Amino acid sequence: MVCTATGPVGLFIIGFYSFLIAFILPLPSEVVLVPTSTLRIGLPTEWTLIVVIVISATGKAVGSVVAFHLGQRAKQSGPVVRLLERSRFDVVGWTERRTVELARKFGYVGLAITLCVPGFPDTISIYAFTVLEEDYVKFALATFAGSAGRLLVTLGLLGSVAAVI
Repeated sequence: MVCTATGPVGLFIIGFYSFLIAFILPLPSEVVLVPTSTLRIGLPTEWTLIVVIVISATGKAVGSVVAFHLGQRAKQSGPVVRLLERSRFDVVGWTERRTVELARKFGYVGLAITLCVPGFPDTISIYAFTVLEEDYVKFALATFAGSAGRLLVTLGLLGSVAAVI
């Protein structure tokens, strides 16, 4: 749906997809850049990219607030943590070693930096930070900045590859 999105409905789909990525879907967020040339919202390509980046980052920021709320509740729930510790995937261990290390060292800037890495699942980073942090506004702003940064990094990488080819 995201790849074939057009018009204002397409922008809504991009925003909703980004919202879902923040707290439930472990899918690539970079896919929102695909329909940029076919979105047909009446703006030049450069402005369409800006609109897509802002809508995607806003959707992810709103979704991160939902994840943040769930994370705040989960960290007070012993059974949730115990379930994660017993799962066949070492979610808690991996998160503590990598993402939580960044959170402790760099705080909200660490979250934004982590979210700038293309291809890395946003959901893991967002939930890891929800357990350590407590400020909804700073969390949403860091998620917005990281999400926009990720799309800009992706565009830069794609542009570099295109220039070489």
